[in-house]
Amino acid sequence: MKKIAISIGDLNGIGIQLALENHAILSKEINPLYCIDKVMLQQAVQKLNMTIPHNFYTIENIAPSFTIDAGVVRKESGAYAYASFTTAVELARKREVDAICTLPIHKKAWELAGVSYKGHTDALRDFFDAEAIMMLGCDKMYVALFTEHIPLKEVASSINEKDLTRFLIDFYNTAKPTSTVGVLGLNPHAGDDGVLGDEERIIEKAIINAHKVLKKDIFSVPLVPDVAFTPNIRKNYTHYIAIYHDQGLAPLKALYFDEGINVSLNLPILRTSVDHGTAFDIAYTGRTLNNLSYINAIKYIKESL
Repeated sequence: MKKIAISIGDLNGIGIQLALENHAILSKEINPLYCIDKVMLQQAVQKLNMTIPHNFYTIENIAPSFTIDAGVVRKESGAYAYASFTTAVELARKREVDAICTLPIHKKAWELAGVSYKGHTDALRDFFDAEAIMMLGCDKMYVALFTEHIPLKEVASSINEKDLTRFLIDFYNTAKPTSTVGVLGLNPHAGDDGVLGDEERIIEKAIINAHKVLKKDIFSVPLVPDVAFTPNIRKNYTHYIAIYHDQGLAPLKALYFDEGINVSLNLPILRTSVDHGTAFDIAYTGRTLNNLSYINAIKYIKESL
């Protein structure tokens, strides 16, 4: 079985409960290695009124221990979450594990802890000096993001032929879609032939460039965004490329929120993640958690290796 490092996320949130509740299921499919030390694990199981499962393997010397404060943003939990993540990354870099799966962090907690990155993908780009691509979704529909965590007002100026061409080529080579990929336009009505904006001209040029390099036509013309995810259009695509964050993720999460995952493409390591947050409002309340995203994140790894 493949060995997977699991970074535990923000311990004031639901990540550790997800790991504990689903260990029996996942340990039949993979060999999980949890990036949490025994002191913090013991504290978490006491607060959850749970027991540590059999063969729940952990790692010592992650980061300084702290008192778990359920549902509260703390620099201590942010620092521990970041250290858990970097531990998992180093294990993958050294080929001591086959892949990593990350449980949810809180970006503000990372910031309070002095972490400069806005999230896992930003950090991975820097760690590997690679143009990592964020793709989210499930078997029914995946959406990759050309721009991610930037203000909406900066999106249009971020679209340029060179970067989008490279993005399209990298996406094809790492996601390996087997059918046409739907590329969204930026403007309403995909610009209406320049009436509502000319960014689609740049998108069209990048698509032509990518097709020349790949020697195949795999990307659609810029699609009208407000109809691209309607049932009849979705019959034609399993993969989409969105120009900005909410353009692609609002419809994706409306359709498949519970089962969606996050995948980092175009890296020398394989990394997946749940596609939900820390759920501070229900952390340590005894509520049974929906595990579809977590199970699917592990399933993607297993099927990709």
